[in-house]
Amino acid sequence: MNTGFARMGFPCVGSWVTYGLGSESRDLPGFVVMSDPKGRGLPKGNAANWSAGFLPGVFQGTHLKPTGDPIDNLQRPGGATDETQRGQLDLIGELNRRHRETRRGEGELAARIESFELAYRMQTVAPETLDLNDEPPYLRDRYGIDDPACDHFARQCLTARRLVERGVRFVQIYSGGMENQRSWDGHNDIRGNHSQFAGETDKPVAALLGDLEERGLLDETLVIWCGEFGRLPIAQVGAQPGRDHNPHCFSAWMAGGGVKGGFSYGESDEIGYKAAVNRVHLNDLHATILHLLGLNHERLTYRYNGRDFRLTDVAGKVIREILA
Repeated sequence: MNTGFARMGFPCVGSWVTYGLGSESRDLPGFVVMSDPKGRGLPKGNAANWSAGFLPGVFQGTHLKPTGDPIDNLQRPGGATDETQRGQLDLIGELNRRHRETRRGEGELAARIESFELAYRMQTVAPETLDLNDEPPYLRDRYGIDDPACDHFARQCLTARRLVERGVRFVQIYSGGMENQRSWDGHNDIRGNHSQFAGETDKPVAALLGDLEERGLLDETLVIWCGEFGRLPIAQVGAQPGRDHNPHCFSAWMAGGGVKGGFSYGESDEIGYKAAVNRVHLNDLHATILHLLGLNHERLTYRYNGRDFRLTDVAGKVIREILA
C-alpha cells in the first residue's frame, strides 16, 4: 500500500511526493509520520513503511515518537549558545563534505549533512509547531483532546493540521499498531475490534476535515484514509467471530485536494468478496494521488540499478471519474 510493491525496499508514497515536489518549509521536514502511542507498537513492517528506499535518504519520513518528546534533542544543550552551536555544525559540515568528496556515490552522506542542518533549524520552529496548548479550547474539544476514547489520535490530527499549515508536504498517521487486536486486523471479535478503532478515529478525523475547510486549506490538501486490505465476507469461527484478510475488495476514501465530494466509484459483488464494477488497482490509486498533487506518475522516475523506477512501476491509470 505504501510503496506499490509487495517486496520490501522500495520508496513509499510520501518519499516519492517529497522527491517530486520538495518541501514548502525550510525549517521542518517535508514528510512526517506519526504512529500509535498506546503501547500497540509500530505498524507491521515498522519503519520500512516510510522508507525512502533507493531515493536519497533526505526524502524518508521523519517519525515523531508517540510518547515523550516527539523529536530528540530539540532543546539546545545547556551552556551552548547559538554562536557555539553554529560553529560546531559548520565544523562538522566541513569535515563531512571533505569525507563525501572521496565517496561521491554515497547519497546517505548528503542526507546526513542535511539532517544536521535541518535539526538545527528545527530547534526554533518545531517546539512551537508541536505545542497544542495555544489552540482554543473549543477546537481542542472538537478534535476530542482529553476525551479518553480518542485523545491520542485527536492530538495527532491537530498536529497534522499545524504541520500542513507550516508547509510540511506529506503527513501520515497510523491508527493502531502491530497485527491482530492491536490494530484493525480483526481476526477475533471484529465487532469489538472495529468499534474500538472507529471510536478512536471518527471524531478527530471529522474535526480535521472541518478545520481544514474553515481555514481554506481543504481545497489544496488531499486527505486519504485507507488500510491495506478488507475483511472476507465469511466469519472465522470463535466465541467472538472475526474475519480474515480480503485483498480483493476494500474501500478507501479521499477528501479535498481536487476530488468530488459525495461521490463513490466502484462496486463489489453481492457478498463483498471481489470488486465487480470499476475495479481499481493499487497502481491506479497511486497514479490518481500523484495526479491530484500535480505530478505525472509516468514521468516521476528515479534511475536505480540501470532502470527508471516509479511509484506505479509499469502500470497505473488516473481515475478521472473522481476528479472534481
